[in-house]
Amino acid sequence: MKYQLSCEQVTALLSFYAEDKLSTKLARYVREHLEQCPECMEKYIKLKNMIGNFIETQNEEIENPYITKQYEDFKSNLSAYIDNELDDLENIRLKKIAISNPLARQDLENIYTFKKLLHSSFERTKNELKTDYSKSVLSKLQQDKDSKQDPFIKLSIMFFIMITCIVAGVILILYF
Repeated sequence: MKYQLSCEQVTALLSFYAEDKLSTKLARYVREHLEQCPECMEKYIKLKNMIGNFIETQNEEIENPYITKQYEDFKSNLSAYIDNELDDLENIRLKKIAISNPLARQDLENIYTFKKLLHSSFERTKNELKTDYSKSVLSKLQQDKDSKQDPFIKLSIMFFIMITCIVAGVILILYF
């Protein structure tokens, strides 16, 4: 082995190694160090156990008294509520849920914060642009639309040509 990692370096890389986010070469160096260093191996084993316990905890269903059918209904209608797409009775019902349920209230606050952030970001970006590309794109689309022939005209011309050929063929058959 040409290169050896120090214990401090391995300790800094352990979480990345445990999540398999290191390059193959660097992972090999860490693995070789762990095979030779019992202290670092013990740290690695403890880290793996902690990650495993965390994943198990995340997978277990944690009882929350605020997750109810009303809350699930609130979540499914939240987007429509924010966009004012619900009738008055539904709006009032969702407002009551948001007032009485802390999770619903937090979701609503998060959505409004996110909406405000998107709007301010859009406004800032719009103000930073010197050129209004929307007008140029729309004018280009209008030019393309104007340059294309109407399909009705194309069909009419094709029909006229076809009728002319049929009449010419009938005349040729009858007179010759």
